[in-house]
Amino acid sequence: MTLPLDPDFRPIYERMRAAPAVDYRTMAMGEARQTFEELAKPWNAGAPELAAVRELTVPTAAGGMRARLYEPQADALTNGLVVFVHGGGWTFGSIDTHDGTVRNLAKASGCAVLSMDYRLAPEHPFPAPLNDVLATLAFAADGGLGQPVDMARIALAGDSAGANLALAALLARRDKGQALPATAALFYGCYAPIFDTASHERLGDGSLFLGTAIMQWYWGNFLGTLPADTTELAVPLRAELDGLPPLYLNAAGLDPLLDDTLLLADKLAHTGIAFRLDVTPGVVHGFLRMTRELPAARAAIAAGAAHIREVLGR
Repeated sequence: MTLPLDPDFRPIYERMRAAPAVDYRTMAMGEARQTFEELAKPWNAGAPELAAVRELTVPTAAGGMRARLYEPQADALTNGLVVFVHGGGWTFGSIDTHDGTVRNLAKASGCAVLSMDYRLAPEHPFPAPLNDVLATLAFAADGGLGQPVDMARIALAGDSAGANLALAALLARRDKGQALPATAALFYGCYAPIFDTASHERLGDGSLFLGTAIMQWYWGNFLGTLPADTTELAVPLRAELDGLPPLYLNAAGLDPLLDDTLLLADKLAHTGIAFRLDVTPGVVHGFLRMTRELPAARAAIAAGAAHIREVLGR
């Protein structure tokens, strides 16, 4: 298959293809997580300097959770707050692996951005990661950042597994009759453990770095004892979507998870929920972290940030 690569992505793709392959499934979990952290560091290089970056601890039912608040300028919180949920297959990732992405999102949106180290699977399967995201929202709303933030001034954002958790957090608050964040920006999310979609069949052999086999492993870690056909909020694509705020969706054109986003968009359309969908052609899953080299990554963050600013009335 001849890949229709974005010309700016081609040298990145060739460099990644030349690097030694990593199969996290064959490693001890501690080694795998450390490897994931190390491989993420180069993507953070060149991220913008901000007015302030603060380390925080968010209280949760399971104890204190590490978090980080990014402020692109003084009093950024008055412009609104973005709660960012990192990707990594619910198994990997941290506020450090996504530091560059969050800095770029803060700069582009003008809002403060709060990122958290939610508990990871398989040690902490669903609903633990979702509960940690919900705790972070409550922490911000209740004044944990120094002043209460009205939920109408909060947006969620997330990539990959983080997009799953961000969408599930909206649904969980809706189901509890709680006020919802004003919007969410969801980048190349994984919304259901379905592996026979056209995009999985076309792009899931692993040659584009994320493959169907490791996605099955990630889902197994996250679901734990839940069956693959569960209707729990671990699988937000199976939920009723009524009552959600307007959403921004972005998918990578060369991603086996492309159809996850297209299926979500179709369901949102049939439900009557306002959304914007952008499919970024010629790039792979995880491209958002490539802002230093890839104009398409910068454009995707800018589009998500513009959506957030518009919804928050800025």
